[in-house]
Amino acid sequence: MNATQPISSRRAMTGAGSAGRLLALALLFLPALALADAAPPVPNKGDTSWMLTSTVLVILMTIPGLALFYGGMVRSKNVLSLLMQVLMTFCLCAVLWALYGYSIAFTQGHGALGPFFGSFDRAFLHGMTPDSTAATFSKGVVIPEFAYFVFQLTFAAITPCLIVGAFAERIKFSAVMLFMVLWFTFAYLPVAHMVWFWAGPDAYTDAAAGDLATKAAGFLFQKGAVDFAGGTVVHINSGIAGLVGALLIGKRIGLGKVSMPPHNLPLVMIGATLLWVGWFGFNVGSNLEATGFAGMVFANTLLATAMATLVWSALEWISKGTPTMLGAASGAVAGLVAITPACGFVGPMGSLAVGAAAAIVCFFAVTRLKSWLGYDDSLDVFGVHCLGGITGALLTGVFCAPWLGGTGIYDYVANATGKDYSIATQVTSQLWAVCTTLVWSGVVAAIAYKIVDLTIGLRVPEDTEREGLDTVEHGERAYSE
Repeated sequence: MNATQPISSRRAMTGAGSAGRLLALALLFLPALALADAAPPVPNKGDTSWMLTSTVLVILMTIPGLALFYGGMVRSKNVLSLLMQVLMTFCLCAVLWALYGYSIAFTQGHGALGPFFGSFDRAFLHGMTPDSTAATFSKGVVIPEFAYFVFQLTFAAITPCLIVGAFAERIKFSAVMLFMVLWFTFAYLPVAHMVWFWAGPDAYTDAAAGDLATKAAGFLFQKGAVDFAGGTVVHINSGIAGLVGALLIGKRIGLGKVSMPPHNLPLVMIGATLLWVGWFGFNVGSNLEATGFAGMVFANTLLATAMATLVWSALEWISKGTPTMLGAASGAVAGLVAITPACGFVGPMGSLAVGAAAAIVCFFAVTRLKSWLGYDDSLDVFGVHCLGGITGALLTGVFCAPWLGGTGIYDYVANATGKDYSIATQVTSQLWAVCTTLVWSGVVAAIAYKIVDLTIGLRVPEDTEREGLDTVEHGERAYSE
């Protein structure tokens, strides 16, 4: 036993020495471990994949979705003009977005204009690399900035495309292009900045930091307005610009005297359903992450659209005696428009209510209001997009309430949903967004139309309008005779 004692002692001493060396090594590597903990977050491949997929879906909404939807609703002699206006507007705004649009919309501005306009820090995509990241709605979660850039590009490109439906069949192609440059620059970009620019959730470390971050955000973000995927930025913004254009350009020749039915309802159906499919990228992609919350946004988008389609068709059946394909397609788009601002804030039952309300409001606007007021909004851009967007924006404030199945408003300082949700307060914030967008976009549009009219003219000559824009403006025919 005595002989084994030293051995046992040596083993004990050897174990103690090993532990000491391990402790020393751990202390040596503590700085490295701390740096690892402080390393910037890395984008998740699943989130990145979803964002790129969503971007493709929104492109699908526009070309060919919106183009076919609009093209089917005009007369056959003007279908190519609509397709061209949508395609070329999309391409034009995509390039402008890269040159300066992204920078103005999504960088921090300076001075008194900071809440309304960003800076030129990202002009020409300066400083953007495959490794640069953009914030999401979760702390410590980011996506590649290039993915965010192209996703937001599709929003910036589709929004002006919506406007062309309001003055279809009577505007010069060159006038469309010039107007889009002006409106995109001075209406879309500032409204996007006002509503969507913020420093991201990681800036809200405590109350004081949160106050500073909010003061650096866009004007309407500071007012507490919420718009998940573009009810104000996209639909109200484009809808009011379309109405101003319809009023300033004037009615189509023969309106009310000559029948002007859609020339191809199957195209309308195809376009509307492509819009519906693509809209999942539009709304669900706006979550910026592939999470369970994205599943709720998907469900809300689907349910609101289905409800709006049913309600519109029922109203048409009751009032006119027959439900039509054009009506069903219009109802679907109305539902999609209205749920856009609300899809990340309301619950599934709230989405049904939003869809039903949108169908009622937009049906009334298209079938009654337009004839009462006497404006020629050719493809109902104002009646569906503007009024549908207003309906959705305001009802977001109602059905966001947790006791109505909504999400409430998340407090990034407390890292929890706010406990004192007020419908009246949130609807007031939503009204700020609605009214600001209506006035800003309406005024910019009026000035832009006037500039175009004084320089190159807005409207085609009467003989061109009678013959059709396809052959005169583009030298082509959609269909062989």
